[in-house]
Amino acid sequence: MIGTTLLLWIMYFFTKHKERIYPVHYGRFFICTLLGIAVNQLLFIKGLSLTNTVHASLLMLTTPIFITIIAAFSLKEKLTTNKIIGLILGISGSTILILSRSSSGKAEDILLGDFYIIINAISYSYYFILVKPLMKSYNSLTVIRILFTTGCIVALPFCWSEFIQTPWNIYTPQAYGALTLVVIGGTFFAYLFNLYGIKHLGASVSGSYIYSQPLFATIIAMIFLGETIDLTKIIAAVCIFMGVYFVNKMTSIKSDVDH
Repeated sequence: MIGTTLLLWIMYFFTKHKERIYPVHYGRFFICTLLGIAVNQLLFIKGLSLTNTVHASLLMLTTPIFITIIAAFSLKEKLTTNKIIGLILGISGSTILILSRSSSGKAEDILLGDFYIIINAISYSYYFILVKPLMKSYNSLTVIRILFTTGCIVALPFCWSEFIQTPWNIYTPQAYGALTLVVIGGTFFAYLFNLYGIKHLGASVSGSYIYSQPLFATIIAMIFLGETIDLTKIIAAVCIFMGVYFVNKMTSIKSDVDH
């Protein structure tokens, strides 16, 4: 988070793009900081450290499903038959995956890790919806810079003790290379591209691209982490994919939550 924040401020000084933040948006900025940065980053990283990569990537597919649920309750969007079927399938797939507690790969506590990932998906779903109005009022870089700056401040008390215990002196060049890739590729560009997508395509379309994540995560996890694919994971994946398909079939979030 600190690394990404520094990169965003560097971009800010080079672009010299200055915008005034209106007081009426302070509350929304803070809520988006909590849901999209602090809670999202802390729970996802902690959950990923406890569960398997394949589990985490599949459970993140529930984000569009949770967006649909939130839209139904918050925006009074009608739950069609397709959406209800999709919700049942998606929740069933997630339940199968969580209860399977597969032992492949290195995982300390799969059940707790999966729980953190689910809470993270719910948090990120709310963030996707709430950040949309900010994208209409401000530049994408302005929004993400403010969110990460305040997010670092909010998250610091929760991760400072572990941060100062990190043995930086024994890290290998490969380890620093991996960390750099996570900061620049997996965080900095990921958030920028997400915000760009939300602004130009909408929350539902942008969120749909998360469907490709399990494919890449599974291939990489099998190559580098020794994780395996078993029948339970396949069944769970099919349920989740079908659930997402039915939830999004011929529907979209009400004007991508313009208000």
